[in-house]
Amino acid sequence: MEHDELECFLLLAEELHFGRTAERMRLSRARVSQLVQRLERRVGAPLFARTSRKVALTSLGRQLRADLEPHHRAIEAALERAAASARGIDTVLYVGFANPLTGEIAMRAAETLRAGRPRLAVEFCEAPLADPYGQLRKGELHVQISELPVQDEELSAGPALLAEERVLAIHAAHPLAARAAVSLEDLAEVTLLTVDGDVPASWLAHHVPTHTPSGRPIARGPGVTQLQEALMLIAGGRGALLAPAHTATYHARPGVAYVPFADAEPTGYGLVWRAGHTTEAVGAFVTAAREAAREVRARTAG
Repeated sequence: MEHDELECFLLLAEELHFGRTAERMRLSRARVSQLVQRLERRVGAPLFARTSRKVALTSLGRQLRADLEPHHRAIEAALERAAASARGIDTVLYVGFANPLTGEIAMRAAETLRAGRPRLAVEFCEAPLADPYGQLRKGELHVQISELPVQDEELSAGPALLAEERVLAIHAAHPLAARAAVSLEDLAEVTLLTVDGDVPASWLAHHVPTHTPSGRPIARGPGVTQLQEALMLIAGGRGALLAPAHTATYHARPGVAYVPFADAEPTGYGLVWRAGHTTEAVGAFVTAAREAAREVRARTAG
């Protein structure tokens, strides 16, 4: 099996979407299809069941993924350790972030560590909206700055680093877009986009509520897997989304209005890591991230 076939198979098995796999590999969808078909010819049977709406692993595909994935991770880790050693680095810490604000905290923390611990390298990866903790659970990330709450027996969460208000991202022509503020009860008048994927129920309940505080139902719109996909649908009048306030700064776009909530609980951010995997490097990053969060709080407050 050639390396590009292996990488394509494992990424498609994770994403179950040809477009997202092509984007991650920086290839065309046609090239991804060619690689999958070439591997299936090599194996002699289909590895994926494809329809116009869905991609799924066959039983043979699931077996091949289970057999290959641990070895692939071990090879990638070995290569990364060798490259790090060649650069005079002892440890590489893989850090996830949920959005631009948490990414800023992660970058500031890494800069602090670089100054005091030059043999510790920090690599970053954005946690996908459709699977916010998947990379952390699989050990691909050592620590992550995520939106709270986190309710998962496999994960440990530290105290909140900071919190910010939430806004309603809504089509600019919607009547609510003209208001100075909205309430959670106003959600009964909108269609909320939901998030498709491996999303914990507690996370989904916080970000995509099904009812207002008084019990009125909130209509469900299309499911999305990426923020840009959600903003495109909002601009087209297909739904609305609860979002942290910084989204209005980092993702301003025509057709989308951001209206603050008068009564929504703020979004908190904290450090999350796999239970039982608190290494010395993770501990150093936690300390640096707390200081970085204080700097970000001071800047936003000013």
